[in-house]
Amino acid sequence: KAKVIRRCPFTIQLLYEPDACIKQPVEIGDDTGSVHDGLSGSTVYQDRDVEIYASQVEMRTDITGLLSTRREFRRARRNRKTRYRKARFLNRVKSKHKGWLPPSIENKIAAHERELLFICSILPVTKITIETASFDLQKLRADMEQLERPEGKDYQQGPQLGFWNAREYVLFRDGHQCQCCKGKSKDKRLNVHHIESRKTGGNAPNNLITLCETCHNAYHAGKITLPSNIKRKASFRDAVFMGIMRWTFYNRIKETLTAHGIEVHMTYGYITKNTRIRHGLEKTHCTDAMCISGHPDAEPLPYYYHKKKVRCHNRQLHKATIQKNGIRKANQAPKTVFGFRLFDKVLYQGIECFVFSRRSTGYFDLRMLDGTKVHASASYKKLKLLEHNNGTLTQLQKKGDGNSSAT
Repeated sequence: KAKVIRRCPFTIQLLYEPDACIKQPVEIGDDTGSVHDGLSGSTVYQDRDVEIYASQVEMRTDITGLLSTRREFRRARRNRKTRYRKARFLNRVKSKHKGWLPPSIENKIAAHERELLFICSILPVTKITIETASFDLQKLRADMEQLERPEGKDYQQGPQLGFWNAREYVLFRDGHQCQCCKGKSKDKRLNVHHIESRKTGGNAPNNLITLCETCHNAYHAGKITLPSNIKRKASFRDAVFMGIMRWTFYNRIKETLTAHGIEVHMTYGYITKNTRIRHGLEKTHCTDAMCISGHPDAEPLPYYYHKKKVRCHNRQLHKATIQKNGIRKANQAPKTVFGFRLFDKVLYQGIECFVFSRRSTGYFDLRMLDGTKVHASASYKKLKLLEHNNGTLTQLQKKGDGNSSAT
């Protein structure tokens, strides 16, 4: 009378039409975030509020680094083995498509959308409430640096007002003096140094410091180390992401789901915080999502689904390091090794885990979603395939427990 639609979360579908409608309307709360996305679905069953779905999605944070690596490879290849080409500037995506967003932000927005659409495919959702947040970056920066808070036209006159570029501003900020030797080297040639690599920290002024050329060369040669007080200041990358994505994500999901009769509303973080404190609830992503859904007193589930987005494709053909005799080793492994793929969910000695790396000999590295090692070299003969990788890894986890539960 029913068939299994999905194993995790376990979902069945009736093979017959019931005499009456037995579906309860489900309301979803979405606690959006840059790194984690908390979701909770609640309904009214037998005159009491109950939570029937809870998940926490871990977003990808490696896209910026992968794009930087690709840019390095392309520049090196063009300089090494191609003829001169005239510069082209009007062929960029952002100049051809209005509303273009960086791939790192676009991927996170798509991950939020995909999770909501997935929940709507297995539950009779009637209403979705999304929490969005906006951050005053200049006020946050002023509080962190113990400066006077901006007011009025101060927001139009940032710290770099009057400077040509970030380099000129950093030199002026540091008094045109080396921050390592404080001018003891007598070298008047000044360089702007990245505290963290440009690939990791970017070109923001809080990641730049002034060094004389003597100290700069000595540091990159490994002869000296920078003083311990030279550290990158706080990054507001996540706050910037939330400011960019909130309206884009809300408008997209509202346009998609309203056509299917699902109400989409917006709420704010201060409302969620007030609701959580008034009901004496613990601060977690799933709890916030339950407050957002409008059912803070619902009977919570003892578990939630821990989900993690992973990379689906790797189109790099060869390793970056060239071996002897000009041999370039292939970067891509076979898609299937003894019937298993990368990030497949498998059963090993009664424990559900994932294949994090494979060897052609048939011995795989098995781990949990949080990185806990199950076995560093388990034979494929001892594994049972549960689910193939579809870009989202899912594992059941107890609430209040940092480790994934074994089944």
